[in-house]
Amino acid sequence: MMSENAQDPPYTSIENSELNELNEPDQYRVIFIEDGGYSENTVDQMRRDPRITVIDECREQQAALRTLVPAVDREMLDEPTRWAYYPWRRCLVHILGPAAFNRLRLDRNRNLITADEQRRLSSLRIGVIGLSVGHAIAYNLATEGLCGEIRLTDFDELELANLNRVPGTVFDLGLNKAVVAARRIAEIDPYIKVRIDRDGAVPESIDQFLNGLDVVVEECDSLDAKVLVREAARARRLPVLMTTGDRGLLDVERFDLEPARPILHGLLGDIAARDLAGLSSKDKVPHVLRILDAPQLSPRMAASLVEVGKTLSTWPQLAAEVVLGATVVANAVRRIGLGEQMPSGRVRVDIADALDRIGDPLVIGSAPRPTPAPVPADARAEAGGLADILTDAATRAPSGGNVQPWHIEASDDRINLRLATKYTSAMDVGYRGSAVALGAAAFNARVAAAAHGLTGHVQWSRGDEGTPLYGIAEFSPGNAPELAELYEPMLARETNRLRGTSAPIATDVLDGLRAAARNEGAELTVLDDPAEIETAARLLAEADRIRYLTPTLHREMMSELRWPGDPDPDTGIDVTTLGLDPGDMVVLDILRRPEVMAKLSDWDAGSALGDDTYERVTSSSALAVVSVRGRRLTDYALAGSAVEAVWVGAQRRGLAVQPVSPAFLYAHDDQDRSALSPGHAEALHDLQYAFRRLTRTERDESQALVLRLSYAPRPTVRSRRRAHTGSTPQYG
Repeated sequence: MMSENAQDPPYTSIENSELNELNEPDQYRVIFIEDGGYSENTVDQMRRDPRITVIDECREQQAALRTLVPAVDREMLDEPTRWAYYPWRRCLVHILGPAAFNRLRLDRNRNLITADEQRRLSSLRIGVIGLSVGHAIAYNLATEGLCGEIRLTDFDELELANLNRVPGTVFDLGLNKAVVAARRIAEIDPYIKVRIDRDGAVPESIDQFLNGLDVVVEECDSLDAKVLVREAARARRLPVLMTTGDRGLLDVERFDLEPARPILHGLLGDIAARDLAGLSSKDKVPHVLRILDAPQLSPRMAASLVEVGKTLSTWPQLAAEVVLGATVVANAVRRIGLGEQMPSGRVRVDIADALDRIGDPLVIGSAPRPTPAPVPADARAEAGGLADILTDAATRAPSGGNVQPWHIEASDDRINLRLATKYTSAMDVGYRGSAVALGAAAFNARVAAAAHGLTGHVQWSRGDEGTPLYGIAEFSPGNAPELAELYEPMLARETNRLRGTSAPIATDVLDGLRAAARNEGAELTVLDDPAEIETAARLLAEADRIRYLTPTLHREMMSELRWPGDPDPDTGIDVTTLGLDPGDMVVLDILRRPEVMAKLSDWDAGSALGDDTYERVTSSSALAVVSVRGRRLTDYALAGSAVEAVWVGAQRRGLAVQPVSPAFLYAHDDQDRSALSPGHAEALHDLQYAFRRLTRTERDESQALVLRLSYAPRPTVRSRRRAHTGSTPQYG
């Protein structure tokens, strides 16, 4: 009966008790002796007893406690230690006090379970009914620290046939299963309150067993016991969990949220525990099969049920399935304990099905997409007329995420560039980034025209909502030698994301880049002082962290990446251009997952998300910021031409160029920043203010792009371009 233990503490303190009285054959409670004071005689007495093994690793535990991060406070370090006596082992163990023991034992849970979550979970009171499958569940809950009190009940004794799935030993044979489980829990954490009932689920004690619990785990073999437990739990509005050892089936019944919910999801109809008690085993079979959802049973289990009573004495169970069930239940308990979504219902965690769908990383996406050989400029000229040459040049312009937000129409003496809003993204606030891309395309077209004896200027105009910006250039015979000599460098322009060296850039090179920006009506600010670069790196890294943690920005950022075998390879960024080693690629796979980012956001964590940006920027020679006076789209288009002029000029002088523009770049006000990242708008404001001060950007200036300059090897792969009418696929 539960009453024999209901009022007893989970452990006992002793002073000078007779040891023989402590060594009852079915004892399961730890006996604590506080370190020092009145108990010294007791410890000395037990140390001298040759029948008792003494284990004292407490100094090592205290040393480990002092190494934890964050550091524990002095009160915990000074907490009195304890001596714990395990009667069934005749063993005396010296351990930390309860607070320090809990902090050190559960340290490796963080941040899979945060410290605050651990405190909430450690207050749960959980009852486990049925200690065959339930043994692994109870042990798992205790090991993870998901309860402060656990109650165990089973009427049965451990037999040899149980040891294929119950984690007991031959030394436990003949003991009550609840005692075996209680001992094992005490040996990992003697401070968890463990209470046992040796009667199992019976009408006489079920009410007392359930009283005061938060969660009930039911793993009885008896069908009428299953119904009895649920009737009593529903009356007390307690959630009930059950796992079945076939295809990882978990049942959740949230009687705490749905007090009128039918027992076992209504699968048994209106039958009650008292009705089942009088049925024969044969008559119970249809009810059992309804609970198990027979059509969903694995082929092996379904076939085995047919053999029960013939070639099998009872239904089979495997330790692996029991452990899987314990894992699933622990996850469900965490959700319930933390108030997370865990509705009533059932789910299968089918390991066999998962293994049937195993994929080979050496096969999936292993064949790299061949990089098409660059087509020589002369060959392109011969393949089509001047219209194709102008289009080819324009489409080689850079754009955020390589989305190529333009529609291009060209003839032999004219090019029309229109902003295509369907290709834009959330970071492209007000289509300002697209306007920069359109301006870069216009610069390329002018360079191509100059290389073929034509000159002309682009006239930018605001359009309508469907086409908010368009530019038209009409070319006529003329000479522009400075532009013409950029033709081949423009065709070779590329994004170089490889990490380079921070070797200083010569003053005349920087002066030449500034002149290139001014020639297009913009300004170039260069940060080449290491201290300024480091400050910028911290700001850009934090902006990238926010980009990762903002669901919309993260989703769009990941959608820009193109992996081997991607069905849309002509846009976006080929992952092989990122310059990542195999280890970083594994990390990128983790960073792709929105649920991972959601957890980091919940914890206000993820500082490492900006590490890659920080390291790339601090390893650079300089940061270059192109800006222009004005805030209209036409102003951003002019800045885009300057961006391309600087980019081509820098690469022509041997520099590697990579855009590292932050999420706040195109935001003009609080409304823009709130639209970008509702939860981080204030942080974006502060970052943008600090960055504009650092780069000495005036109030009436708009920043068009931030470029990272370094000396690095040429990339082996270039991002592709979307094919246009009359053109072949392009790269750059």
